Amino acid sequence: MSDIEGIILGQSAQARELRRLIEVVGPSASSVLVQGETGTGKEMVAEAIHAMSGRKGKLVTVNCAAIPAELLESELFGHEKGAFTGADKARQGRFELADNGTLFLDEIGDMPLELQSKLLRALESRKIQRVGGSDDIEVDFRLVCATHQNIESFVDKGSFRADLFYRINVFPILVASLAERAVDIPILVEHLLAQAQTANGGALPQFDDTAMSELGRYNWPGNVRELRNVLERAQVLFPESTVNGKQVRENLLRLKVPKQEDEQAALWEGTSNLAGVKGDTDTGSDAPVPHPAHYQQWFAYFDTIDLRRHLRDIEIVLIEAALEKTNGTISGAAEALNLRRTTLIEKMKKLMIERPLSASDSDDRQAG
Repeated sequence: MSDIEGIILGQSAQARELRRLIEVVGPSASSVLVQGETGTGKEMVAEAIHAMSGRKGKLVTVNCAAIPAELLESELFGHEKGAFTGADKARQGRFELADNGTLFLDEIGDMPLELQSKLLRALESRKIQRVGGSDDIEVDFRLVCATHQNIESFVDKGSFRADLFYRINVFPILVASLAERAVDIPILVEHLLAQAQTANGGALPQFDDTAMSELGRYNWPGNVRELRNVLERAQVLFPESTVNGKQVRENLLRLKVPKQEDEQAALWEGTSNLAGVKGDTDTGSDAPVPHPAHYQQWFAYFDTIDLRRHLRDIEIVLIEAALEKTNGTISGAAEALNLRRTTLIEKMKKLMIERPLSASDSDDRQAG
């Protein structure tokens, strides 16, 4: 196993593509913007990029959301003695600590606007000034940024500098959610349990096939971070025990402490495996699609659902996927979706999905 495979785990298509992108960009000096939902492991991507970079310095991490705005400048750039009350001695900042290494700015979207201009200057000149200082300090660093937010919308609202966005977004990497790569869950479970035993000691639980099936069916809004918490919870509740699907659903995902009689029950009839359920095939297509029955277990995990928003999001994803599949032709996408062309156009207007320019001529001819 290569170094990068030990950091970015999994054999899903998404995990393999992520490793490929890191292998391509790692040896370069380009800035990287890592995007993805919270808990997907964006910091692991930064670690893998640094490992592939060949740089001799350290990987230095700063969480821009965790440090108060008034302290973030000093944390990044350092300060001179007497620069402010309490600055009784000079101190290096994270830029200097990352010299000849990698600086990872997590949650870059939370960086105050006034600091963004200083970051831009540091990126362009590779020189910084400490707070309270006037001397330029040369630094050789590789920048990796991460966010779970939509930075482009911040640019539109004026809360994030457009020039800085383009400067950090040289090589964008999107990290898939855990739900999108559920096939990797058994590998992650094995790895995270081994980590938990190293960190905490104690006996580990085992997960049977019904438990793994239940883990794969869950939505994981907290992604890999949530999975790690669930496994630590299992180590507390079921040490040296074999965990089944019912216990995953009722005791781990919902955090209900098991009763003694529940622990003694050795057998439990699992719910039917929904992974192979087909959608309605009246259209003649045999392709597997999400089945309404997949939502039957929703309220076993969650208390509410915003139904209108969820259905709208599904429509957007499917329409955009159909447009991509048909090279942007509206007529082709309408056929793939089993919709009238005019119906698809109305839905695109309602959902504010932009009409692909590449196919506008052919569609206009059809409309004429």
